[in-house]
Amino acid sequence: MVELLAQTCLNALYAASYMSLVAVGLVLIFGVMGVINFAHGELFMLGAYVVVSLYADLQISFLFAVAVGLVFVGLVGLGMERALFRPLRTNPLGGLVASIGFLMILQALAVMGFGVRMEHVPPVTQQVIAFSDKVHLAMPRLFVIVAAVVLLTALWAFLTKTRFGWALRASAQDPEAAALQGISINQTSRIAMFIGAGLAGVAGALTAPLVSVNPHMGHSVIVTAFIVIIVGGVGSLEGAVVAAVAYSLVHTFVTTFYDGVIADIVGLSLMLLVLIVKPTGLFGTADRA
Repeated sequence: MVELLAQTCLNALYAASYMSLVAVGLVLIFGVMGVINFAHGELFMLGAYVVVSLYADLQISFLFAVAVGLVFVGLVGLGMERALFRPLRTNPLGGLVASIGFLMILQALAVMGFGVRMEHVPPVTQQVIAFSDKVHLAMPRLFVIVAAVVLLTALWAFLTKTRFGWALRASAQDPEAAALQGISINQTSRIAMFIGAGLAGVAGALTAPLVSVNPHMGHSVIVTAFIVIIVGGVGSLEGAVVAAVAYSLVHTFVTTFYDGVIADIVGLSLMLLVLIVKPTGLFGTADRA
């Protein structure tokens, strides 16, 4: 039983790692731009398909494919900011609808390019870290965990130690006051969108060898991401990370000892419970960031 609990914790840590990347990116976009990006799950899918194209099909280095996934999806995010969200900045509902439309476009493009079948991505390595006979961690999962720690630490340093990071935080807290201080809202929106989309893309790229890559894989990811940011507190980056860990632990344990459907129900129940006790979420405040 102890070994089963330890293995379940390792599985939950892996799930929390990539979900933290997705949720933090979504929170950053909402905090700075005030837009609920329903296409965020499809950006995760897009990163996975970059790895399918470069690593699985063209036999290019996996790390290079992941780097390309981060940059490419980040650039797609820049295009979304300029073509979809900036013209609708004063119309949040319009931005939400536009993101849903773009979601469908990305899904259609994935179906046109790769079909509806599930893509097989070869494992990066067969090596595992064996803690005991029944407790082990596959190296590809370790890569996801390490990458999440490194990227989230780098994001924290960027937001707290650099002028651009301070500008993003100021824009999230009070856009009008930030504009009066000479901060370009367009520039901070571009930065937030590139980083947020890039984090989703790199999460999809890193997990591509470990999940079933298909055009509709973003559905479950975006639902989980919304649960995480609501539990953590809408607009709170720290809350998104803490909630991702808590949700992944609960979901993984329930899946292990019962089944996935019950785990989904428990996850939604957890969100409702938090909203009843603390409507702003665990770390939420009256401000959006």
